[in-house]
Amino acid sequence: MEAFYTLQGEGKQAGKAAYFIRLGGCDVGCHWCDVKESWDAQAHPRQGVAAIVAGALKYPGRMAVVTGGEPLMYDLGTLTKSLQEAGFQTNIETSGVYPVTGRWDWICFSPKKFKVPHPGIYEVAHELKVIIYNPSDFAFAEAHAARVAEGCALLLQPEWSRHERMLPQIIDYIKDNPKWQMSLQTHKYMDIP
Repeated sequence: MEAFYTLQGEGKQAGKAAYFIRLGGCDVGCHWCDVKESWDAQAHPRQGVAAIVAGALKYPGRMAVVTGGEPLMYDLGTLTKSLQEAGFQTNIETSGVYPVTGRWDWICFSPKKFKVPHPGIYEVAHELKVIIYNPSDFAFAEAHAARVAEGCALLLQPEWSRHERMLPQIIDYIKDNPKWQMSLQTHKYMDIP
């Protein structure tokens, strides 16, 4: 769908320079998705792996973040191999609803209520990032936290349109449950694309 160089705005890698590779196509259907234009894969031109890597090499940062849509709708083996051979750290942001393909240095698993994750995601995720839209999402977060591997970072992030309402609740929750950390969409606070 698009590719751009910016700062990673959220999660454990926040603040680092990153080349984002946003793949078109998603069948998860989050009502609060901020890139709904990514859902229809046919609306976006196909691009070869070599061209994607060449685009990334134009910038000095060597962290590539593959996102979507839902990037695991595709076999990402060739893309990640090519990016790593070009010197990139490969990161993915996924809802985890499809089996993991590709070689990843960092897997951000962000489950959604709208579609059940593939069971294989729990053992390979480096980061569990749960979007908090309603108070009921804390129980949803805990259910997934109970399944990830030891050492997986646990992050709670307010959904942007409700951050003023949910942020105080998240702060209190983390204070009472310190295994969790805050994730903020810092790029939105700072108006960074």
